[in-house]
Amino acid sequence: MRLFKYLAKEVLVSTAGVTLILLLVILSGRFSSYLGRIAEGKMTFEFLFVILGFHVPSFIQMILPLAFFLSLLLAFGRLYIENEMSVLFSSGISKIKLAGYTLGIACIIGSLSAGLNFWLAPFSEYKAEEASQAQNQLSSFDLLLPGRFEGSGQRTTYIDSFTPDEGWMNQVFLSDIVRKKDGNIPIQTLADYAEQINVSSENNQKYLVFKNGSRYEGKPGTANYRITQFDTYAVRMENTDQSEIDEAFTKTTLSLINSDTLLDKVELQWRISLTIIIPILAIIGLSLSQVNPRQGRFFKMLPAILLMILYMALLIWGRTGLEKGKLPISLGLWWIHGIFILIATLLFAQFNQVFERRKARLPDAADESE
Repeated sequence: MRLFKYLAKEVLVSTAGVTLILLLVILSGRFSSYLGRIAEGKMTFEFLFVILGFHVPSFIQMILPLAFFLSLLLAFGRLYIENEMSVLFSSGISKIKLAGYTLGIACIIGSLSAGLNFWLAPFSEYKAEEASQAQNQLSSFDLLLPGRFEGSGQRTTYIDSFTPDEGWMNQVFLSDIVRKKDGNIPIQTLADYAEQINVSSENNQKYLVFKNGSRYEGKPGTANYRITQFDTYAVRMENTDQSEIDEAFTKTTLSLINSDTLLDKVELQWRISLTIIIPILAIIGLSLSQVNPRQGRFFKMLPAILLMILYMALLIWGRTGLEKGKLPISLGLWWIHGIFILIATLLFAQFNQVFERRKARLPDAADESE
């Protein structure tokens, strides 16, 4: 039991560290992407942290098998380099028993992965879709920053400031284009104040009401130019309807099991695959972690990583093929796991020196026959 705790500590601590590093890399990429959307006025800054938080479980469910595999190679490779594995084997610990300890560690990671795949990740993705729909209900005026021009080209909006209590927009400039028979007609609206009014709470119908302003319609330099002075001018704003959240990755695992839809079946197989891949990678990692101290701990890491990348690439390719109907759903992703179970078995047999023992017995059998 002490040996299992020691090995588990080595692998689990490394797994947590690698997971954190890879998660930070992914989050930094998404963060910069979302900052661009904030600068374009397509989302609020507060929503950035909400949407990133909801996506974290989905990021981890993809990172965890990779992090566990790399951590297993690093931890066990260090034990070989520092001759700790030689001490264990000379103390009576067989490679079969070491494989049992490794699968025990894989069960811990697999349990965490199952919780992510079957419950937390779908739940968080559903909440992320809800938050996205709520964000889409906001108009472009809800996302405006005072003192900045928002938009591009002839579709531009500017406000000088907001009144702190009423929420009025002060010194408003709005440039837009209206399509008519003569082509695209530029329109500019200037007003001292403006506010959004929700006329109907049932269908979320909003109007933008301008106060004390002017409206200019027409192409500059042409005779067909119209200027309108107004005390109150209301513009109906486009309404974004909320749609039902029914994507497969947002559904609960129980609903996927009871569903006959192709995409739901593929999603269920994908969640199962991300869980059962862990014990298979554990045996592969154990077999390829054995290195000679003279070779260095990274000698077999490159082929091991390439093998793991091939495994994940085949799973992703198989999922795409199932979703597009190019692969039969009855075949599913199981044939990919079958191939790598066979590879893991062969690698472990080589690790356990099964083939060397058979070669050593063949001359003995020949001598007895003579």
